[in-house]
Amino acid sequence: MPTLASNPMRDDDLLLVIDVQRDFCLGGNLAVPDGDAVVPLINRLAAHFHHIVLTQDWHPAGHASFVSSHPGAKPFDRIELAYGPQTLWPDHCVQQTPGAEFHSGLDEIVFQRTELILRKGFHRQIDSYSAFVENDKQTTTGLAGYLRERGFRRIFLAGLAYDYCVRFSAVDAVRAGFEAVVLKDACRAIGPFDETERQFVQVGVKQMQSEEIPAGCR
Repeated sequence: MPTLASNPMRDDDLLLVIDVQRDFCLGGNLAVPDGDAVVPLINRLAAHFHHIVLTQDWHPAGHASFVSSHPGAKPFDRIELAYGPQTLWPDHCVQQTPGAEFHSGLDEIVFQRTELILRKGFHRQIDSYSAFVENDKQTTTGLAGYLRERGFRRIFLAGLAYDYCVRFSAVDAVRAGFEAVVLKDACRAIGPFDETERQFVQVGVKQMQSEEIPAGCR
């Protein structure tokens, strides 16, 4: 894994915090195992980045990816939608519900340094794992353009879930021309992640530990 000793923090670095929301944490409708453990690490990281973007799953009720929208289906079944295969999820992160709120343990410094909250998954017929491109691989979120306009080049990622929204966001960041670094210990996964790590190697997503972001780097 790369270290910051030879690759120090830069002014064009940004921390991209993926979906640290109540429904993905303990007691939520789609809780990621040990998902709450990322919160203190993200709080620590926030002190070392001047620029943060938060993503927020923001689904309308009756979203096409919800198992409740498909009578007779079971959670985690795979179906075909217009854009291809889609996993069916328990209803989660519904707009204007408590489950869509950010985790209450995130420190104020996270929000003080957040310059953009990107809501995704609000198109009723398209799910959205990536912060850059929705699951149809055509509908963009506008994040890549925002980051280019702001002059960011290296994107550090943390959050939930490592094998879904973090994975797709990191891969799409590289495809959009950014350097992507996943802070692995500041993520948690839903399931096995061997394929995630193989894909990271294939496309050039780097990984490191949050403790490698040095205190006092800002």
